[in-house]
Amino acid sequence: MKHTNTIVNIVLAISIIVLYILHFCSNDSNCKSSQTSSKAISSSKEMPIAYINIDSLLLNYSFSKDLNEVLIRKRENAQATLTQKARQLDSDMQEFQRKHENNAFLSEQSFKSQQQALVKKQQNLQQLEENLTQDLVKEQQKMNEKLRDSIYKFLRSYNKDKKYQMIISNTMNDNIMIADPVYNITNDVVEALNSNYKKSED
Repeated sequence: MKHTNTIVNIVLAISIIVLYILHFCSNDSNCKSSQTSSKAISSSKEMPIAYINIDSLLLNYSFSKDLNEVLIRKRENAQATLTQKARQLDSDMQEFQRKHENNAFLSEQSFKSQQQALVKKQQNLQQLEENLTQDLVKEQQKMNEKLRDSIYKFLRSYNKDKKYQMIISNTMNDNIMIADPVYNITNDVVEALNSNYKKSED
């Protein structure tokens, strides 16, 4: 959010300067020279800003894809465990119901004991589901941190040569509505990230 506010402030400041030049100084020689100077700067040198499309980066960065596959497998394993235990509980409940309908319990105490056991199994299953969900959330947070650290570490090294004053993240055009593609460094960053990741695996 802070990055977004900074960008908006920069854009507004530039807009105000341009409006001032166009409105108040259209016939003044000093302003004409300022306009000429501004045009020369904009035409001779790009702004030292770049942006990365985060959606595209995450879809194409091999490390991100590998982490996502690990998380998917863990979710599938957790779901398989829950499904197995839920089926067993359902089978036990059906057996309990069948015995109850056929008056197969030897005593009232036996009936209550098995009923309480089923309630306990149901509570345990609910607790297991909560625990597995929390574990998956924690695992995803750890993976997100690893991924973020990997990207930030690379960008610090990458920018030593590029010398951008600002590298902005853009997700689904939320932060940048319109921009010249020349400022989009996503493909360059993804290619370099994947190259580094491949080297680390070798």
